[in-house]
Formats: sequence, C-alpha cells, structure tokens
Amino acid sequence: MPSDGVIVDATVGQGGHSFLLGKALGPEAVIVGMDIDRNAVQRAQAKLSPLACKVILLHSNFSQIREQLDHQSIKKVDLILADLGICSAQWEDADLGLSFRANMPLDMRIDKRLRRTAADIVNETDEKSLADLIYRFGQDRASRRIARFIVQERRAEPIRTTGQLAEIVCKALRKSRRSRIHPATRTFQALRIAVNDELENLKKLLASAPGLLNKSGYIAIMSFHSLEDGLVKRDFIQNAKAGIYKILTKKPLVPTREEITENRRARSAKLRIAQKQ
Repeated sequence: MPSDGVIVDATVGQGGHSFLLGKALGPEAVIVGMDIDRNAVQRAQAKLSPLACKVILLHSNFSQIREQLDHQSIKKVDLILADLGICSAQWEDADLGLSFRANMPLDMRIDKRLRRTAADIVNETDEKSLADLIYRFGQDRASRRIARFIVQERRAEPIRTTGQLAEIVCKALRKSRRSRIHPATRTFQALRIAVNDELENLKKLLASAPGLLNKSGYIAIMSFHSLEDGLVKRDFIQNAKAGIYKILTKKPLVPTREEITENRRARSAKLRIAQKQ
C-alpha cells in the first residue's frame, strides 16, 4: 500500500489496527475511522493522535461508508478494514448490556441512537417470532424451548437485565452457568445481531466496497461467527467470478494457539482478504 494511501478502518474501536497501519503512512495519507460506539471513537482519538497522517474519526455505522466518504470528498480508498468483533471494553460496559457474565440492563444497543433494545425484543415479541430470531441469528436448535421459557417468565415480571435472561436460558436448557460454553451464548448473540441489525449492515458494507476501492486496493474482514463469515465468503466469491476481486485467502486466516492463549476471545476469529482487480 502506498505511504500516501487512504485507509478506512470501518470499526476503529480502540484504534489498535489503525495505529499499526498508520505508523507506516506519511503525512499525505489519510485514515478514516468509523464506529457506532461513540465512546470507542473518543478512545481512538487519543490512541491515533501521535500519527503523522491525517486522521478523520466518524461516529457512524459502516453501512453508510459511501455517504460518509462522499461527505469527506474522498472518492477512492486503498484499504477497507473491518473487525466485526466486540472489544473487551464493550463487553464490560454496563451501559451497553452485552454480557451474560455480569448483571446489566438488557440493552445491547452499541449505537445509542437506535431505539429498540434487547429488553424490548424479549418482552414484546411473540413466542414464534422470538424462537425464529434465536434460531436464525443464534443458530440454537433449542430456540423454541428457550422462547417458550422467556414468554412464561415475562408473564410474571418483565425481563430487564442480562442476569435475568441468562438464568432463564440456563433453566430452559437445564444447564449450569459453569458449562464449557455458557448456555446463553447463542441467545445473546441473536439478540445483539437483531438489535444492531448487524448482518444487513455488513451486506451494505460489502456492496459498497467494490465501487470505493482503487485498483489493487484491499478489503479485509475479520468475522467471529459463521453468519458473518458466510456473508463475506459468498461476497468475495461472487466478486471474484465477476472479475472484480482476486481472493488472497483461499482459506480464512485464523489465530495461532499462542494468540488464543493470550486472548480467548480470538479463538473464533476468521480473516478474509481480497484485492480489487
């Protein structure tokens, strides 16, 4: 990538990826960092301030990448990077309400401009639709039983916290919180995806990328579950067949044992990279 290139970090988070890339860039280069978490944008600003290149940070969903770049008068870029994982600071943020390992308000809106919370979904959605949502986005084969237990419990009192919901799922599956994989993992994933419309937003990012990349530019997407990875894989294959992309990772890059030992949350990461032709 040229030292005066333009990079879009579509999920700037703590700024770690942008900082590593930015150290190799000169003063004519530009990094555009986007994130739906306003707190993440503020943290990234401090992290990236020492870089020589120009840094533009935007509180925006990456589904709006084309509109945001147009607003900055940027027509083409050399790299689009997206890390679709949730960072440790977000898991631990009680205001976000993402974690089943601590009792938090059942929110899950990473972007607080969104209206519907996870509590709204579990308390207002009919049983069949709730089961379908947990199966579709969480891929949990026990989705109908989980939905039935949720509906039964909410009749007694509204489900307002992550702790309440985690206990209900454990009860539905007759499993302990000490299970190797927490029994509420898939239900929480499903609700987070639904609240933040994550898959539709990813589709919009993937659809916008070919028109934004310079020739020989790169798109790199790091996913953490099969629904995301499947979307990226199919998009890259379709664009490769159309002569738009060259796929550089025939199989996704995955973390080493050492990396997993250092960071357990990285164990499901898959990185796919393609180059614009």
